[in-house]
Amino acid sequence: MTVYSKAGFSFGRLLVAGLVAAAAVVSTVVAPAAVGLAGVRRAAVVAQRWDEARLRALFGSENRTIRTEQRVVALTFNAAWNDRGLDTVLSVLDRHKAPATFFLTGDFADRNPDAVRRIAAAGHGLGNHSYSHPNFVDLTAYERANEVLAANRAIRAASGAVPLPFFRFPYGETTPQHIAEVNELGFADIEFTTDTNGYLGAAGGMTADKAVQRALDGLRPGAILQMHIGVPNGRSPVLDAEVLPRIIEAFQSRGYRITDLRDLVSE
Repeated sequence: MTVYSKAGFSFGRLLVAGLVAAAAVVSTVVAPAAVGLAGVRRAAVVAQRWDEARLRALFGSENRTIRTEQRVVALTFNAAWNDRGLDTVLSVLDRHKAPATFFLTGDFADRNPDAVRRIAAAGHGLGNHSYSHPNFVDLTAYERANEVLAANRAIRAASGAVPLPFFRFPYGETTPQHIAEVNELGFADIEFTTDTNGYLGAAGGMTADKAVQRALDGLRPGAILQMHIGVPNGRSPVLDAEVLPRIIEAFQSRGYRITDLRDLVSE
């Protein structure tokens, strides 16, 4: 984990413009007819550009839903433990032509660079979930900044892509002060409407049916669903990978479309 100095934290005030500029540097021209939809999505990950005004409109809030009345829902996955279930998840998303955003810890990216590259190659968004998944309440402001910036560096190094300017707090624990800090670093806080709790597994009392029902209980226009890649402490199976087809089909049968969180800030 790279440790950033206090001067680096102060420099974070400039990162909103910096993230936009960094995305522009690696931008490329894509011919949709030549590469197809999957190719366009892959290129979008590498050549992301943000609308700064739209990004700033997300600041100051937890953003637990998308501000819309349309029947859309966003799929998100956290990854901190291991990459178990990832191949299944990517296959299901591809089969349903569904976009997703993966919130990765920097530690996960450092340990699983191939997994990060597979996510990026599939054309999905890459968000920041801190470097080591600590509870931010236990850290100083400088330590919190280090967690965010080191994770961004690790995700970019592993993927070869520009990560989204989206941050999700470990454990979903936010405070207005901590949100303001990540906003100052150039990131919008993107939380979730509901979590399947699939990561708990059978040992935690979860079943496939319960995970699907939790997803449906939180369904509303602009809902953001949180799921997980991998399992902690060797738990099995990876319920979120197992139930993903059922969740997508249940959403679609209720008239919902899977939306891409990148649309919140795209130019």
